[in-house]
Amino acid sequence: MWAFLQHLSFWDWLALGTVLLILEVFGAGGYLLWIGMAAAAVGVLTFAVPDMSWELQFLLFGLLSIATALYWWRRQRSAVRQSDEPNLNLRGQELIGKTFVVHEAIVDGRGKIKVADGVWMARGPDAALGSRVRVIGQQGAILLVEPAQ
Repeated sequence: MWAFLQHLSFWDWLALGTVLLILEVFGAGGYLLWIGMAAAAVGVLTFAVPDMSWELQFLLFGLLSIATALYWWRRQRSAVRQSDEPNLNLRGQELIGKTFVVHEAIVDGRGKIKVADGVWMARGPDAALGSRVRVIGQQGAILLVEPAQ
């Protein structure tokens, strides 16, 4: 083992970088990409300075791996942005506050309301067929309603 470590060449680092990049293809989320790049960078440095000790090579690899992983982590965190349309995929949220007609009488807290060309399940106080209700919330695919004034 010591003989192998004392005779590390740039090919060993490039091979490690290649293996890490291949493993990245299987879905490591970008982290192995940057660690593989760190191994390749150590390989290039080892090619430029062939008499570099193995301890220094591992130290450089560790430092470059940590630096590149932190870079990737920060980059990923900064890429998360708040949407200017937070309710884009929550269709029921855009209905809150609007008034609709009861399509199927609300009995024992359950019924249906007509929304545009569709029908939504509704939960709220009992309401007769044809009466108007206002949407006050949403629970999954069910709209919470109250009698409209």
